[in-house]
Amino acid sequence: MATHEKVEHTEDLDQLKLLLEFPEQITYERMRPPVVFGDSVAERARQIGIPETTLRRKIAGFKSEGMWSLFETEQDEPHSTLPPEVRGLILNLKSEYPPMRDNEIATICYVRFGQRPHGRTVRRVIESNPTAMRMFRRFKPYHEIEDIRERRLAIVKLHSEGWNVKSIAGYLKTYRSTVYRTLRKWIAEGVAGLENKPRGAGKKVNLHAMNEVRKMQENPELGEFRVSAALAQLGIYLGPRTCGRILAINRRLYGLKKPKRGSKKEKKEMPFQSSRRHEIWSVDIRYVDHQLPDMGNVYSISVLENHSRCILASALSTTQDLTAYLSVLHAAVERYGAPEKLVSDGGGVFKANQSQAVYRALGITKEVIERRKPWQNFIETTFNIQRRMADYYFGRAESWEELVAAHDHWVEQYNTQGHWAHRERKDFRRSPAEVLGFLTGVRHRPEDLQRAFFSTRFTRILDVSGYARLKHWKIYAEEGLARREVALWLGTESLAVEFAGDTLARYDVRYSMSTKRLREVKKPRLFETNYHRSRPQLRLFELDTLGEAGWLKALRLKDYASRRAHNRPQALQGSLFSAAIG
Repeated sequence: MATHEKVEHTEDLDQLKLLLEFPEQITYERMRPPVVFGDSVAERARQIGIPETTLRRKIAGFKSEGMWSLFETEQDEPHSTLPPEVRGLILNLKSEYPPMRDNEIATICYVRFGQRPHGRTVRRVIESNPTAMRMFRRFKPYHEIEDIRERRLAIVKLHSEGWNVKSIAGYLKTYRSTVYRTLRKWIAEGVAGLENKPRGAGKKVNLHAMNEVRKMQENPELGEFRVSAALAQLGIYLGPRTCGRILAINRRLYGLKKPKRGSKKEKKEMPFQSSRRHEIWSVDIRYVDHQLPDMGNVYSISVLENHSRCILASALSTTQDLTAYLSVLHAAVERYGAPEKLVSDGGGVFKANQSQAVYRALGITKEVIERRKPWQNFIETTFNIQRRMADYYFGRAESWEELVAAHDHWVEQYNTQGHWAHRERKDFRRSPAEVLGFLTGVRHRPEDLQRAFFSTRFTRILDVSGYARLKHWKIYAEEGLARREVALWLGTESLAVEFAGDTLARYDVRYSMSTKRLREVKKPRLFETNYHRSRPQLRLFELDTLGEAGWLKALRLKDYASRRAHNRPQALQGSLFSAAIG
C-alpha cells in the first residue's frame, strides 16, 4: 500500500494549495476556519484575498447543501448567464489587445450586443478561461498598412465598435493626435475624409478668399489666428497657417503694414483659473484711443466670464466713475446671474462702499489681484485682443454713434469667433459663446436686483418732452423716447441716463449720500443715438439750433408745499360741545 510522505501541519492557504489536488478541497479550506471555529469572515477574506461577499455566499451554500455546494457546475458560475457570443467577444478582445481595461471591454460588448456586463464579470470570464485566449491581430500597426485609406478606415472601424482613442492608438501603435484628426475628418467629410489629400488641397484658397483676407487686412493689427476665425464666420475655412501665408502675400502686393508683436514672455500660472462656468468673473477698465473732437477721454468697461472667456457686458463711457462701473455690472448680472467670485485690480470704483454693498447683496466674493501684476486678471488678455481687433476702427470713428457701433461690433465678433484658449477642446466648441452656452449663475429676481442697486440706480418714465424727474430736478434724456422707461445712475459727482444699455446723457452733479439731496446738476452732455430719428416731426423750433445755452437740459423744481393744518373740524366740535352745555 502506497503511503503519503509526512509533512508538517500548516494553516497557510498558499502552502495548502501545493498539497491539495482538487479545487473542491481548496474551496473548503477557504471557508473552514469560519465554519468550524467561528472565525471572522471579514478577517478570513482579507487573509486569503477574496471578496467578503463571495466568501459569505460560499459559507451559506455549504450550510444549506453540505459538500454538494463544493462541486460547482458551469451553470453555477456567476458569468454563466452571459450568452456564449458575449463571453467569446470578451476573450477575443483581451487576447487582441491585452492592455484593454475591463470597463472598456464591457462598453464594446454593449455596442455590439446591447448588453453591458459588469467589469468584475468581465474579469471573472478572463480569469476562468485563460487557455481559451489566442493572440491575433485584425489590423497591422498603422504605419505598416500601405493604403492610407485602409489605415484611416481601421481607426474608424475600431472607434465604431466602441474602442476609445487611447486603446486605438496603442493597438495601432500611433499617436492619439492621429486618431483624433482622423475621427474629426470622418465626422466632417465622411468617406471623403479617408482620402489622402495633398497639402493645401480642399482649402478654398481662391481669389474670393484672398480678397476677403485683404479687406480684413486693412486693420494691420489682425494676425493669422483672428483672420482664420473671422473667415470661418463667412463660410471660408482656412487654417491659421494658410491665412498667415495669404497675409504675407498681400503685404508684398499692396504694401500693407505688418502687425506689431511683443517679445515672447514666459507663461505664468494664473491664480484665478476657473474650473466651471460662472465660478469667476473678471472686470477692468481700459482707455480707448479715438479721434473725436471735444469728446475727452473714453473708456471701455467690460465684465468677462473666466471659464469661457466670454464678454458678458461691456460699454463705452466718458468717465470711469462708480456709476459707469455699476451700470455694466448690473447689465451682466441681470442677464447671466451672479458669479461666485469677482476679480479686479485695486481700483477705487471696484472697492467702494456702494460696490461692496452690491457684492454682499448678490452673494459675490470679491477678489483682488496682486499689485503690479495685471496679467493675473484674465480680462487683460481680452483687452489685448480688443486692441488688435477694434482699435483701428475706434481711431476711424467720426462720431460717438460710430464709436459705440465699432465697440458693439467687436463684442459680437469676439464672442462668436474661435478663441485660442478653446482650440483643442474635445467637444469642438471653439468660440466663447459656444463654451458658455445657456448656463447662468445665481439668478436674482428683478426686485432683488433693484434692492441691491437701490442707492445708485433709479427707473423713471420720460414725459412727452423727454425729461425725467429725479429728486426735485427735471433731467433731459431723449425726446424720441417719450413715455418710455429709462434708468438713471446717480453718483456723488455724476449722473447718467441710459436706455437699453445705451447712454443717452451724462451730467456733472453734487449729490450728498448722507442727506440724499441732489444739490446741483450742470455740464450736460448728450450722446448721439438712433433714437434721435424717433423725435416728433412737427416742432415749434429745433432744439439743436439753439445751441448748448438755448434750452434747459436740467431744471431745478420747487420743493413740495407743506400740508396745511386742518383746524376747522376741531373748532366745530368745540362749538357743538359748548352749545350742548348751554
